[in-house]
Amino acid sequence: MDRIDHHLLALLEEDARLSFADLADRTGLTKTPCWKRVQALEETGAIRGYRAVVDPAALGLATSAFIRVTVAFDRHDAFEAAVLRHPLILACHATVGETDYLLHVLARDLAALDDFLRGQLWRLPGVERFSTTIATREIKASGSITACAGG
Repeated sequence: MDRIDHHLLALLEEDARLSFADLADRTGLTKTPCWKRVQALEETGAIRGYRAVVDPAALGLATSAFIRVTVAFDRHDAFEAAVLRHPLILACHATVGETDYLLHVLARDLAALDDFLRGQLWRLPGVERFSTTIATREIKASGSITACAGG
């Protein structure tokens, strides 16, 4: 991956709706080589997809929580499969430390979060214990991956 690929990724990360003509102008390429580079970035998996960034509050999801979960040793595969299917779990990361996973959950309000914690999370395979932190406000939602990589 060269400097131009990094530049393309940074541009698309900032605005995935840029046309190939705009991308080409901003990178100094012509349209066809620009399109081929973007296509190659998609094929290698450097670009996973394109999506709109949706404001959770606009959909009535006012409560954001981060939940550290400990799972029984022999139930990790089943837990991960259940997490992938669960619509309230926005993100899940396997972790090293006192707990096994960190979940990011969105809910309408505290009552809906409580319902999830008491009525659903405990029922996921292998859950032994969990600890919840509720976010009071969002400071930074999505940084630049290309900036982290030095691009």
